[in-house]
Amino acid sequence: MELNLKGKQVLITGASQGIGERLALAFAREGCDVRLVARSAEKLLAVAERVKTEFGVRAGILAIDMALPGAISQVAQFGDGVEILVNNAGSIPGGNLWDVDDAQWRAGWELKVFGYINLTRALYPAMKARGSGVILNNIGNGGENFDFNYIAGTTGNAALMAFTRAIGGQSLADGVRVVGVNPGPVDTDRINKVLKGRAERRFGDASRYIELLDGYPLGRAATVDEIADLFVFLASSKSAYTSGTIITVDGGITSRRSIG
Repeated sequence: MELNLKGKQVLITGASQGIGERLALAFAREGCDVRLVARSAEKLLAVAERVKTEFGVRAGILAIDMALPGAISQVAQFGDGVEILVNNAGSIPGGNLWDVDDAQWRAGWELKVFGYINLTRALYPAMKARGSGVILNNIGNGGENFDFNYIAGTTGNAALMAFTRAIGGQSLADGVRVVGVNPGPVDTDRINKVLKGRAERRFGDASRYIELLDGYPLGRAATVDEIADLFVFLASSKSAYTSGTIITVDGGITSRRSIG
């Protein structure tokens, strides 16, 4: 399927590993030039080199902690002229209301919740002036499945869902589309670390984390490609009427609710 993305300028935050790295490769495969943001210069350089070598597109990097004062302005300058923004940076800590103290809660939200909001605020006006643009927010299905033991994350994700719908509901009038993606568990180092912690608490043996996958659809987490390919499609002209909505990709986990 021709997605008509060749030559598009794409800014991806949190692009040094996991879903972010795969997003860089997926957009590059479609002929997009990518601008990659994350904290680790070393990891970003490796991703950028792979992008250029394998797909022959341009790749710029900005190594920065987006939670620091003034960082969003620097990222916005780095992303000047981009046609597609993928908000992907940030990981909110797990735990219940007493496990996550005020400082941890605020730090998690500063990077992910306010990071998405503030970078959208910074880049949206140029997209509006141009009459075209796409903003994709990688959120997470915790925003739909309220979790006592992930209270900072479930609350933050729910806020980002509301933000995405609120902006995206009006944005097509400006020629801009805003869409959210809610992945469930994805096969990354992060989810494996989470599962090992749960296995340690449940079984007293972190190595038994594989057993926890049995409860997931198909007995596995989603692959990073399954998530990244959806982002690429949503960014394309094939999805031109999609805005102000959230696409959930969790194998049906969110839809398992039952009154029985």
